[in-house]
Amino acid sequence: MIKDKVAVFKQTDLFRDLNEDVLRVLTSRAVEKILNRNEILFLAGDEAAGLFVIATGAIRAFRTGADGREQIIHIERAVSTIAEVPVFDDGKYPSTTAAEEDATTVYFLDKRKVRAVCLKHPEVALAATRLLAARLRHCAELVESLSLREVGQRLACLLLAEAETKGNPNGKGVCIKQKLTHKQLASRIGTVREVITRVIYRLQNQGLISVDGKEIFIPSLAALAAYADSDKN
Repeated sequence: MIKDKVAVFKQTDLFRDLNEDVLRVLTSRAVEKILNRNEILFLAGDEAAGLFVIATGAIRAFRTGADGREQIIHIERAVSTIAEVPVFDDGKYPSTTAAEEDATTVYFLDKRKVRAVCLKHPEVALAATRLLAARLRHCAELVESLSLREVGQRLACLLLAEAETKGNPNGKGVCIKQKLTHKQLASRIGTVREVITRVIYRLQNQGLISVDGKEIFIPSLAALAAYADSDKN
């Protein structure tokens, strides 16, 4: 159990501007839940009772197609919030969410408590507006990527993002320790495992990446970026 919930909430974009006295009252009503990897937090279409603060680990939001294939909408890592939208529109949860890592810890807050805080503290309402705007921008980018980019381009974009956040430059390029399986990569960019395998092979043949077990080496970020933005693949 995390002892200092106030410190956790203080790190979120939504609640960081609240003073500690208000945060203590708010966190005293927060319900802790610990999830195993791939354990469902809530399902798309469930009645939305509130939002969650991710204290440790990560949560992925996704939709499942008629063929059972996942399309990941976004992934939120500690420390952040998830499921803000239905708190303010009284709708249902728009996507299914599940833990990306073992021992992912979240805190549930009833939407009535969140709304009450927003009414008394406008800075929280403004922070919520910024979060919702960021969610909207991300969804617009996802639609653009799925509709206008080929699978190879989408994978290149994902690798570039991974290189920026997790890459290890070594003077000859950037190395990424890739923990995702081909199936998980496919879920991130809207395709299937078999296509991912072929695309990785193609990127290697073009000299844009090299793969050694779980390590992916990118010799030139500029070349991979040019490929991601190209008209033809």
